[in-house]
Amino acid sequence: MKAIGYQNNLPIDNEQSLQDITLDKPVASGRDILVEVKAISVNPVDYKIREGRPAAEGEYAVIGWDAAGTVTAVGEDVSLFSVGDNVYYAGDLTRSGSNAEYQLVDERIVGHMPASLSFAEAAALPLTTITAWEMLFDRLQVPVSDSAANDSGSSENANNVSVLVIGAAGGVGSILTQLLKTRTSATIIGTASRDKSVQWLKDLGADHVINHRNPLSDELQKTGIAEVDYVVSLNNTEDHYEEIIKCLKPQGKLGLIDDPKSLDANPLKTKSLSLHWEFMFARSMFSTPDMIEQHHLLNAVAKLIDAGEIKTTVAHNLGAITAEHLRSAHQMLEKQQAHGKIVLEGWSA
Repeated sequence: MKAIGYQNNLPIDNEQSLQDITLDKPVASGRDILVEVKAISVNPVDYKIREGRPAAEGEYAVIGWDAAGTVTAVGEDVSLFSVGDNVYYAGDLTRSGSNAEYQLVDERIVGHMPASLSFAEAAALPLTTITAWEMLFDRLQVPVSDSAANDSGSSENANNVSVLVIGAAGGVGSILTQLLKTRTSATIIGTASRDKSVQWLKDLGADHVINHRNPLSDELQKTGIAEVDYVVSLNNTEDHYEEIIKCLKPQGKLGLIDDPKSLDANPLKTKSLSLHWEFMFARSMFSTPDMIEQHHLLNAVAKLIDAGEIKTTVAHNLGAITAEHLRSAHQMLEKQQAHGKIVLEGWSA
């Protein structure tokens, strides 16, 4: 099968950093399904792994953690899918990735693909959707609205809360903003600095958009909101940390997904603020008992999409799945030049 991989951790402008290769087609067993990958999307985790995780000696490492495709074979213990099902998923950081024609993935972290989307539109969603959903509803426990509570069977009381999302125009922020708009009564404040990104967030449902190049507390005041209940920091947390603390109400919650080199928790004490990490691969990496929740949430989001309540976050389609196009995608992410998601679709003949 065709695949894209690397043997050495090289800068993305080096053609050997990602190469077109040929590998053996894998075989499904146990709870694995074998998916024929039709489209992929690219995330910051891809270039971070490419830069820092070595390939096994004499072998190629295949990365990529977002895909949509068709089930072509199932293991003997599979019960959630059948051959011919269209699926979407992020996969498992400890296993071979989606930059290949065929991929093995545990059925418990796979969802049925939204029927209303193309493979490329669906491939843009899994990693960011899981991250956003888990951050909001598992980690921060943002209360859902009455209608969403009825749909999900939740009995949470939906207060009118406020959420500040830093880096909201990116891949995670784009779906997180929509989940807030669809499933909560929260006032949504997103950050962006470019005109295109500001408009993107307004179109997705943000109530206010402020500029993260200025002090966040000053920008927040301009909206008429003094402090917020939650801050979701999706990038550059270290740069904004003092301002985040200023922006949070006493007993507020801070959630983050990026990788600050250091983070002093002591300043959180005075306001009794809590800190919450989201890492969507934790469930699959540790085979947690609730690992199947990712299957359920992907199916729930597929229903929201097919009902027209959430839309795909594709912003850039770079064409066929080739090493050249994939290098371009990595480069865009490394330079923080993208809003929404970058996708590639189909394999060149």
